Amino acid sequence: MATKEEILALEICECGNKNVADAIKIFQETSLPYKKAKKLVTGCDKSCCRAALLRLFDMSYFGTFDYEEIERLIQLRHDKLGEILERMKTGR
Repeated sequence: MATKEEILALEICECGNKNVADAIKIFQETSLPYKKAKKLVTGCDKSCCRAALLRLFDMSYFGTFDYEEIERLIQLRHDKLGEILERMKTGR
């Protein structure tokens, strides 16, 4: 398991080049709804990082953070992307 500092440094979405700490700060400083606040973090409309960002947005709203949950969701996304890339390489 990663430390809180390691999790805060994880990239939350490749599109926006922002880490978890950046996303938390952005979410806490805006009163925008999720969809618009997400664009401040990612700069895009893709859904690749939706699960982690939505949970982080909710956690920011309530002021309580489950860093293990965020780490798990980011890892799930990486695992899924790796699986897709592997299938593309092997043609399955």
